[in-house]
Amino acid sequence: MEPQSDYPEPRRRSNTLLLLLAAVLVLVGINGVLFYLNRQSKTETEQLTTQVKVTDTKLQTQIKEYETLKTSYEHQSQELQKLGLSNDSLEARIAGINSDLLRLRSFKAASFSLAEQRRFKQRALSLESQLRKKDDQIADLKKSNENLYTETTTLKQRQNQLSDTLSTIAKTNRDLTEKVGVASRLQADNIRVSVIQRNNKEKDDDKEEFKARRVDRLKISFGLARNDVSPKETKSIYLRVLEPDGAALYNLSTGGGTFSVDGQEAFYTQKQDVVFDNSRQRLEFVYAKGGDYKTGLHTVELYEGGALMGKATFTLK
Repeated sequence: MEPQSDYPEPRRRSNTLLLLLAAVLVLVGINGVLFYLNRQSKTETEQLTTQVKVTDTKLQTQIKEYETLKTSYEHQSQELQKLGLSNDSLEARIAGINSDLLRLRSFKAASFSLAEQRRFKQRALSLESQLRKKDDQIADLKKSNENLYTETTTLKQRQNQLSDTLSTIAKTNRDLTEKVGVASRLQADNIRVSVIQRNNKEKDDDKEEFKARRVDRLKISFGLARNDVSPKETKSIYLRVLEPDGAALYNLSTGGGTFSVDGQEAFYTQKQDVVFDNSRQRLEFVYAKGGDYKTGLHTVELYEGGALMGKATFTLK
């Protein structure tokens, strides 16, 4: 005969069901906890990822801001160089910005703390303020330079106009001086050539040709034409007696020498200094060659101030 259980069969089944139900509840609870923890972790991860993205965006924005500042300061430096100026403090700021950029680029988003963000932001604001002030200073300098350039250009134009005016006046004066110089040249009137023979008899060239072998001296007489422009002063009158071959009679012992005609040196036969008084005064030269004269056509030329006053010819046979 089989032994009987302490508990009846229905009761044992009830206990088993209770145990199974408890186990299921425990598992459900554990799953619920795991689900909650997993969801919480996911939320925190998403928040952290979002925070890192935000921080990285701020970091990249800050880097771009400093790069823009660097470009602006370098442009300022170039503007100052164009103006012929240098600024050590500006160069120092550019060096500082380069240092800040190196520091910013070394950051990871997770390590770019709020304190660092505030520090770099404040420094950027300060640099922007200094940049605007320097821009205003450069603008003022450019305006001053433009005004100075305008004034200088105007002054140069006036100077050129004055120079042109002075050149015109100088040319006018030169032309006037030249005209006065030409007008003031003395002219010889009524030039007459006579010969004085060895017997001291004088013959005029209007009557006959002279015989060369009988000529002892030449006498050249002439008058000074009226000239109201030429100053009343001592004038040097030069006589040139040209032989048929064109050579000038010249001898130091008889008063000959050299003088300038049209910028070239020429021989003269005799020289005479006379005080010009604009009275149509008459002058004469008496020249003794001291030897025989050549036959042929001779020319007499008279000069004053390097300019020809007049000339005449005579023939010796």
